Amino acid sequence: MIYKYRPAHQRGTAEHGWLHARFTFSFANYYDPDHCGFHSLQVMNNDVIEPGGGFPTHSHRDAEIFTYVLSGRLEHRDSMGNGSVMEAGDLQYMSAGEGVQHSEFNPSDSEKTELYQIWMRPNQGGGKPRYAQKKLSTENFANNKKLLFSGDGRGDSIEIRQDAEVSMVRLQAGENFKWKPNPGLPNLWIQLIEGETMVNEQKLHKADGLGIEDADKELSFDASANSKFLIFNLV
Repeated sequence: MIYKYRPAHQRGTAEHGWLHARFTFSFANYYDPDHCGFHSLQVMNNDVIEPGGGFPTHSHRDAEIFTYVLSGRLEHRDSMGNGSVMEAGDLQYMSAGEGVQHSEFNPSDSEKTELYQIWMRPNQGGGKPRYAQKKLSTENFANNKKLLFSGDGRGDSIEIRQDAEVSMVRLQAGENFKWKPNPGLPNLWIQLIEGETMVNEQKLHKADGLGIEDADKELSFDASANSKFLIFNLV
């Protein structure tokens, strides 16, 4: 197995007054030749949006876009006719397909919004745009794990246009969790959303990322603080 550790403090940054962004991978004006995505995973942005700030209407195509609201609220509108205000803990999926326009704003006049926005390459070009939204709660986790997105949409997961699986794991301080790699999706990206967790011999702190290529052995997660992390299984 090949490990690629990405400490949070080494991420790229952008400051726009209304937006404070941290880039795990190269994005916009930030470029790092050693961090230009990971397999089909292209963007891992951790954004804080000031009250009233946001992204005006803009276009995307051929991108699988995931948004996870950590705190505050995010108002979304798109050319498919969707309009909603997402709360902390909400997940949104938008497959841009042949083309879609959308806007995202912090509707509050006093509270900041923090979120992750994640882009993945699709395994096919074009197609009709898609939209889905999911609310996470402790009740819909089984054995600390929840499959959120998958290529076949099995179980309660949302079907995406990529041979990939995206899961979330929650651990209490002192808990141990074992993860068995999927031989068909042997490349993993782990993004620690909050807490502190040891992954085999690598300690992860809040907002750290860890890429593992050709995973062929069981991984052990040991949480030293209440933790939450995303695991991407990729081809």
